[in-house]
Amino acid sequence: MLFALLGILLPRAFANEEFLEPEAAFKFAAEMQDPKMIVVNFAIADGYYMYRERFQFKAAGATLGTPELPRGIIKYDTTFEKDVESYRKQVKIMLPVEASAPFVLTVISQGCTDQGLCYAPMESVVKLSSVSSGGLLAAVEAVQGVLQGAGSGAQTSLLNTAPAQAIPVTGWQDSGMSSIESSLQSRKLLVILPLFFLLGLGLAFTPCVLPMVPILSSIIMGEGAQVPRSRAFILSVAYSLGMAIVYTALGVTAGLIGEGLAATLQNPWVLGLFALVMVALALSMFGVYQLQVPAVIQSRLIRVSEHQSAGKLFGVFVMGAVSALIVGPCVAAPLAGALVYISQTRDVVIGGGALFAMAAGMSVPLLLIGVSAGALLPRAGAWMETVKRFFGVLMLALALWMVVPVLPGWLEMVGWAVLGLGYGIFLLRPLTGKFTIAFGLVLAVFGLAQLVGVASGGRDSWAPLSHLIGNTEKPLQFTRVRSVAELDAVLASAQGKTVMLDFYADWCVSCKEMEKLTFTDTRVREKMAKLLLLQADVTANNADDKALLKRFHLFGPPGIIFFTAQGTEIEGARVIGYQNADRFVRSLARAI
Repeated sequence: MLFALLGILLPRAFANEEFLEPEAAFKFAAEMQDPKMIVVNFAIADGYYMYRERFQFKAAGATLGTPELPRGIIKYDTTFEKDVESYRKQVKIMLPVEASAPFVLTVISQGCTDQGLCYAPMESVVKLSSVSSGGLLAAVEAVQGVLQGAGSGAQTSLLNTAPAQAIPVTGWQDSGMSSIESSLQSRKLLVILPLFFLLGLGLAFTPCVLPMVPILSSIIMGEGAQVPRSRAFILSVAYSLGMAIVYTALGVTAGLIGEGLAATLQNPWVLGLFALVMVALALSMFGVYQLQVPAVIQSRLIRVSEHQSAGKLFGVFVMGAVSALIVGPCVAAPLAGALVYISQTRDVVIGGGALFAMAAGMSVPLLLIGVSAGALLPRAGAWMETVKRFFGVLMLALALWMVVPVLPGWLEMVGWAVLGLGYGIFLLRPLTGKFTIAFGLVLAVFGLAQLVGVASGGRDSWAPLSHLIGNTEKPLQFTRVRSVAELDAVLASAQGKTVMLDFYADWCVSCKEMEKLTFTDTRVREKMAKLLLLQADVTANNADDKALLKRFHLFGPPGIIFFTAQGTEIEGARVIGYQNADRFVRSLARAI
């Protein structure tokens, strides 16, 4: 967990031991085998080994293909607490290349000793040239340097001769981005589809997808007390298909245009319209009216399909399609990987297939609701009305949750106060049933806390009373950057500090989770105090916001980029999507 820090401190701590210099422990050589193939070789000293997944390759003035690495020795590594693949004695790597002139190759690697010393990442730089007639050409120039952490002054001027293309070998990022990209680049649907289905299943329990559960539940409840399990499952399938198809289409579109689609869908008009739909569903749950397709349209659908449920199924399909707007703005590692792949390759078949498989994984809880409707939802009696009112309140809560990004803090707290106190008092009024009384008390206390908080000047619905109980901890201070030019200026004057750039938006739920749950953790704050903290607020989605996102191939927040004190991005340290405090501490350890 403290790997990056150890990489800085251990070489000094063991200075008196007879450890080899990194250049001697891992002797680097590279040459052209033919005009289209580089042979990279490391001679590894006895008692030393190199990590397979730590190899990265860049080329200034050339285009690299996928590296061909031999299989290594797999063993459990106590430093990383997982199985890792490593090399001993020697490793030879075949690296395809397309170049019409001399170019500069940079190889990033890392190794350790059997005695427990782990070297910091090592940069090996060589200038190569290919000839049309083929044959071998030895390296013209080779420079090796060990990067001693973020504060290192080591630089390689050769890297600035031309734009470099980074080719990561395998996944090292904690976000899983590299492994996701590797699976996509394999173009093997039998690998890609199951992987993205499982990733979607994991995302199904995030705040971006969970709101769909009460929406679908309310639709099933609207069918009445005697809805058969088969009917509930068909409704779930229709809803899930609508969500999956539109989600895939939105993802492919975002990948092709490469900017701003998520933010476009999060404007006040779209959010307000969806909130009104939720309120309409809630009123139907309260028995204000019966929500159904107009008789004229329904009669035509009946004549076409000879099934009275056709109109209902079409409406549920449309509701699932609209619900995809909730999922769209949530950018997690799997989604980001698919969008990057589509934007770079324009391959909508592989990218779209991956997105649809991920949406199918997200739909599993929705389908389970349909399958188990008979067991989870009461079929008759007074309980039915109680459950319908409960789902109605959930619809109102979801409507408020949808428009929170465009509401001032005090109005959000008033909304939660009214909802909590109103439903809590309603449940307490009969004073019957221990569970009902307990649940009503919890809601009433929640609503009262929001009301007291807003009346006393609080503006944080996550901690409505924090300003009254002596919470004097100062929030982390981020410097806002509004454009690429401002970012470059700040990076040029980093004053010897590692830089963290946080992409944020008011409409990004995961961003607010990071802010309220992750950045407030004591361990996280201690590590972030060592960094120069920058934040790019892309809420407005203007031209400068789009340019910032495009520079780092991001399709929306949350995204965190780390830079060295010299202003270059730290490879393999990106954080895409939400991370809890424990996981983010590990991410920080790799960057510091």
